[in-house]
Amino acid sequence: MHAANTTYTKNQLDKLGNAIIFLCNKMGVYGPVSKTQVLKLVYILEEFSIRQWGTPFFGLHFKVWKMGPVSPDLYLEFTEGPSLLSAYIAVENQDQRTVVAPLRAFNDDEFSDQEMALLEQVAERFKTCTAKELINFTHRTNTPWYVTAQRHGLVDILESGQLNTTEIDVDFEAILEGDQAKLSRYHGYLEFLHQSQTLLS
Repeated sequence: MHAANTTYTKNQLDKLGNAIIFLCNKMGVYGPVSKTQVLKLVYILEEFSIRQWGTPFFGLHFKVWKMGPVSPDLYLEFTEGPSLLSAYIAVENQDQRTVVAPLRAFNDDEFSDQEMALLEQVAERFKTCTAKELINFTHRTNTPWYVTAQRHGLVDILESGQLNTTEIDVDFEAILEGDQAKLSRYHGYLEFLHQSQTLLS
């Protein structure tokens, strides 16, 4: 989102910004919400949405990193300070970790009823999880992160700390194998998103 190759639509940014606000509001009652927690929950929303309907929640790119899966653009927003999400969130360092806080009230305009239900479900299920617990959840053997890392022979290398980041995209199609309807919706969504982003370039 700073030096990204991806152009984001206003709808994408509104949806992402408000989803993060929602998650921070839900989890914030249990203490400050770290950037790692938000990164993982954003990914979980994407994976769960693709599993259930064949359509991404946000349409972000996620990479196979040691602490991944991670959207590099969102990681930069949290590490360097919000740029495209500056109207939605603030980021600051507290007790040697980076925490995220909402700057405005949650707005549900960009969410369908089923997306709101998924947002509620994810927030409720993971609201007390630590960053480490969320990382472990996204590294389960049947997840796109694990399947993609395994395919490239990277699971042991990443988990041992010999490698921190890669340029390999997390492959969500692995969880849609055998379901042609969802796979078709997934490809259709990606094509629509590509066209929308191309118009902004």
